[in-house]
Amino acid sequence: MRFIDEAKILVKAGKGGRGCVSFRREKFVPKGGPDGGCGGKGGDVYFLASNKLLTLYDFRLKRVYQAENGQPGMGSQKDGRAGKDLVIEVPVGTLIYEIKDEEQGTEVLLADLAKNGEKFLIARGGKGGKGNMYFKTPTNQAPRYAQPGLPGEEKRLRLELKLIADVGLLGLPNAGKSTFLSAISAARPKIAPYPFTTLVPNLGVIADDLGRKMVIADIPGLIEGAHLGQGLGHRFLKHVERTRFLVHILSIEDVDLDNIFQGFDLINKELEKFDPVLAKKQQIKVINKIDLLPKEDLRILKSKYPELFFISALHGDGIDELLSAMWKKL
Repeated sequence: MRFIDEAKILVKAGKGGRGCVSFRREKFVPKGGPDGGCGGKGGDVYFLASNKLLTLYDFRLKRVYQAENGQPGMGSQKDGRAGKDLVIEVPVGTLIYEIKDEEQGTEVLLADLAKNGEKFLIARGGKGGKGNMYFKTPTNQAPRYAQPGLPGEEKRLRLELKLIADVGLLGLPNAGKSTFLSAISAARPKIAPYPFTTLVPNLGVIADDLGRKMVIADIPGLIEGAHLGQGLGHRFLKHVERTRFLVHILSIEDVDLDNIFQGFDLINKELEKFDPVLAKKQQIKVINKIDLLPKEDLRILKSKYPELFFISALHGDGIDELLSAMWKKL
């Protein structure tokens, strides 16, 4: 299944059923009065956030969602059955925008479903029409009309998914983020020794001895100019907006030993250009692939930069210390 994080759909609530025009026809009742019942209410449309879904892929396959119409009223003062509500499940983290003007790009945020089980009424069904029994008056004992049902609400929507994760993994392409994620969790992202192996965000979950859980999102690698749409990662920067903090991973291959923070600064500048608030998130800075570095050089770097974490995601070196820091930060 492809990772899809945006989709446009049309939702239609059910139409109310029409009222009934009917008159009593009973034996020994010479003048039966009106007894037409009301139409049933049209079904409402709801969105429900569910952990069972991970992407908006299904909404690329089906674009129109409609609740059931109300049934018409009947004689003998019987009301029509209400239409069944339609409940549409979406991934947790889905934002729902109503498109007001597609050409001008005008839209309004209606809901942000950030919790599992959160439910939101998006379109109300139309009211059912009244039957002719409700229009009897002293001067009109036999009304021969009833109300039609009202139409339900209809809305053009844009769905946008922002992953819900505690930690976001950032870094240049081939920094080893996917290897790190697979080393600490059951996630199995694609891993290969070339840039842009990760084409979509991946989620991993880890738990400690106390039963706490930490959800980690691996975001595709960013490059210089990402905020302008270059590379792949710019499409997924929104997925780190909800994270509590970031783990910024830099491969030792991309480190300038004379300016070790240069690689980190490159990505941080892209974050700031994309969203200044995002750039202010707390970060744990990590140097990966230390297995490629001579031991003496590594010892010098560790003593010179105690605020950094040095790991080998491939061999597991330094992983426990980094995880401990992540739990404390969480």
